Amino acid sequence: MQLEKINTIEKQPGFTASLPKHDNTEEFYVNMGPQHPSTHGVLRLVIQLDGEYVREVVPHLGYIHRSIEKMGENKNYVQYIHLTDRMDYLCAHHNNHCVALAVEKACDIGVPERAEYIRVIVSELQRIQSHLLWWGVFGMDLGAITAFLYGFKERERITMLFDEICGARLTMNYFRPGGVFVDVPDFFEAKVQEILEFIKPSLDEYRTLLTGNSILQERTKGIGLLSKETAINYGCSGPVLRGSGVSYDLRKNAPYSLYPDLEFDVPIGTDGDCWDRYWIRMEEMAQSVKIIEQCLSRFPKEGPVKSKTKPSIKPPKGTHFAQVETARGIFGTWFVSDGTDKPYRIKSRSPNFSNLSVINEMVKGLKIADLVTVLSTLDLVIPDIDR
Repeated sequence: MQLEKINTIEKQPGFTASLPKHDNTEEFYVNMGPQHPSTHGVLRLVIQLDGEYVREVVPHLGYIHRSIEKMGENKNYVQYIHLTDRMDYLCAHHNNHCVALAVEKACDIGVPERAEYIRVIVSELQRIQSHLLWWGVFGMDLGAITAFLYGFKERERITMLFDEICGARLTMNYFRPGGVFVDVPDFFEAKVQEILEFIKPSLDEYRTLLTGNSILQERTKGIGLLSKETAINYGCSGPVLRGSGVSYDLRKNAPYSLYPDLEFDVPIGTDGDCWDRYWIRMEEMAQSVKIIEQCLSRFPKEGPVKSKTKPSIKPPKGTHFAQVETARGIFGTWFVSDGTDKPYRIKSRSPNFSNLSVINEMVKGLKIADLVTVLSTLDLVIPDIDR
C-alpha cells in the first residue's frame, strides 16, 4: 500500500463530501494496489480517507486487458471457447459451458444425456473448487493463514481430476457445442465419489476452524452492508446478490441443462453483510455435493458424449444469447452472427464487473481493514473484468 497525494482524483466522478469529517484527522488518498499478477488479477483501488475511515473508493481497471472479445471476431466459435477460460479462470468450465449453450441454441444442436451429466458434475465440482479457493484466501486475508492450507487440501483433489479428464489444471477447456470433446475416464465415477467423501467431513471441519471463530464473526457481521435494492440496481449476481436477500439463481430461475430435474436449495441471506456472503458460499458447497450425488446415482453407464456437428459451425444470421450461473454469478455470452463461421461481434457479460462496481456503496464510513474484508467477500477475479 502506497501513500501519496493525488490532486487529479478529486475531479473524478464518485468522490463526494457526503460523509462528515472527523475531528483531528487529515484527509488523504491511498493507493491499494495494483497487486502482483500472481494474485487474483491486477486491481488498483484509489481510496479517499479521513483518518482511518473510508470516504470513497474508485476502482481502476485495465492493467491486464487482453482484448479477448475483439480476438473472438477472428476466431471460429469453437476456437473462441478456449479464450473464455482465460477470463474467470476459476470458473473455466462454466464459461466454456456458456459459449457452448449459446451456439447450441443458435444452431439447434442437441446434447447427449451422458454428456449433460458430465457437464453438470464437472460444473458443480468447479463451483466447490472455486469456493474452496475463496474460503482459503478469505481466511488468509483476515489473518487465518491455516485456512488457506486446509482449503487447498481438498481443492487439489478436484484439480487433479480435471487434469485427468481435460489435461489442464487452471485454464481448463473441455466443453464443446453438442457435449464434451472426449469421454471421461473409466474411473471417473469412483473418483468423484471419493472426492465427495473427503469434502463432506471437511465442510464440518471448516465450520469448526473458521466459521465459528468469534474474531471472524466480529469482522463480518454488520460489515459491508448491501441492500437488496442497491444490489439489483448495480446488476449484482451470485452470492453477492443472494447475500442481500434476493432469491435468484439461474439454475432455478432460468434453468438449463439437467438442473430442472435436480433437487437442491438456494441459500439466501438476510442482512446483506459480509457474514451472509460468507455463509452462502459455505452452504453452496454443501448443495453442490447434493447435486453431484444425484447425478452419480443416475449417471448413464454408456452412450455418446457429443452430438454430430458440421466441421464448420455457422449459426443463422442474427443475435444469440445464453447465460449460466458460475461460482460468482451470471456469466452471459451474446454474439451477432453474419452467417459465417466467425462471429461478427461477440461479448461476455461478466459477474465480476457488476459485483465490483458496487464496492463504493458498501464501504463508505468503514475502516481500511473492513475494506479488505468486503473486497474478499466479493470474491473477484479481475481477468474476468479486463477482457
